[in-house]
Amino acid sequence: MTPLLQFVDVSFSYQQHLVLNDVSFSIEAGECGALIGPNGVGKTTLLRLAAGVLACSRGTVSLAGRGLHALGRGEAARLVALVPQRFEVPFDFTVEQIVEQGRTPYLGLFAGFKHRDRQAVERALGLADVTSLRNRIFNELSGGERQRVKIALGLAQEPRLLLLDEPTQNLDLGRQLELLDSIHALHKEGVTILAAMHDLQLIPGTFSSVLLLEPDQEARKGRPADILRPDILERAFDCPLRRHPKLVSENQVTLEKTP
Repeated sequence: MTPLLQFVDVSFSYQQHLVLNDVSFSIEAGECGALIGPNGVGKTTLLRLAAGVLACSRGTVSLAGRGLHALGRGEAARLVALVPQRFEVPFDFTVEQIVEQGRTPYLGLFAGFKHRDRQAVERALGLADVTSLRNRIFNELSGGERQRVKIALGLAQEPRLLLLDEPTQNLDLGRQLELLDSIHALHKEGVTILAAMHDLQLIPGTFSSVLLLEPDQEARKGRPADILRPDILERAFDCPLRRHPKLVSENQVTLEKTP
């Protein structure tokens, strides 16, 4: 079966600074993957390459078996949606107006909304659980509400792959758990997801796979129980022995301090 997303020997540099070097991995349709790694290792860059926002310096990025470089921006946007960590809205747009922007790849130059576009927006609002917020001003929402609206914007594109950049960042524990419930529900609906995650404790139980980026090492991918192990994480995150993560069960990771 052809992977939905595939990186083959992908490298990327910002000017003379090498960020990603010969990264190879694949994401299958139906996966819910967590992307992890230390700060500065290139997680956001990888997501932007996957979305076609950036072009790789070397190697190939493919979506559904087609090279991303061969796809137009509109066609790529109908296959993959990127929900960024930062999303600034300078005007008082309502939630519904924000989510409607996700239909842009499907609209002609002078074409207005059609019934199919309205259906897609309604479905996105429902899947992200923000239908009740549709008339609220985006900039007046809480952090957790804004994150769900951003996901709804991505879903309105009807992508085959949804990319999330640190979706739980700067949220309190309650809102983090709400967002994980939303991700879990989307996965059950058949949405393929790759999300950059900072808090490793939030991964088990929600994500079916983990992709680990670490400096000067090949990308490593596997089940959460196979990747979220003390020996692997200690090296990847350069953890002191007295503070390294401990596996408390086969399917759960918690960070503990040893005396």
